[in-house]
Amino acid sequence: MSAITMPTAAAPDIRGQFLEGMSRAAFCVNVVTTNGRAGRAGVTVSAMSSVSADGTSPTVLVCIHHQSKTAAAIVENGVFCINILRHDRSDLADHFGGRSKFGDGDKFAYCAWDEGHTGAPRLTDAVVAFDCRVLSSERIGTHHIFIGEVGAVTMGSGQALIYADRAYGRAHPIAVPPK
Repeated sequence: MSAITMPTAAAPDIRGQFLEGMSRAAFCVNVVTTNGRAGRAGVTVSAMSSVSADGTSPTVLVCIHHQSKTAAAIVENGVFCINILRHDRSDLADHFGGRSKFGDGDKFAYCAWDEGHTGAPRLTDAVVAFDCRVLSSERIGTHHIFIGEVGAVTMGSGQALIYADRAYGRAHPIAVPPK
């Protein structure tokens, strides 16, 4: 492993280094949805993680930019669903990420949805969907961090869509030599 070299005359650009470093990490691509008093909304995110499987209920976290309409809707609705996209749904990731190939209008009109346990939209062809009630939220810098109590898990099929090295992909198993 080699370190990123720093120019000697200038102060280090930690933000640029951080963005370059994070671009090399691999993440599942998710569409986070909500519905309720604030209406239906959804956005593509890669910042999602398990918090704990233990306690009264399992918990997950998701990070959403504070200027996103979805973040504001989740705050008011108090619910969200994390839909892990299949490897062949990069079009949907782009659509909910604001780079639509489908045009303007209702984001939800271009694929099939069910109503989840909390009322949040659940993608019918997701690899898996986690339907959650907000336990806590906090704004850190430019993002809201939502921690959700998982009330229902809907298992689908297929491989997850991955985002790494600034491109979509999917996981490939590595052959392990026999012992």
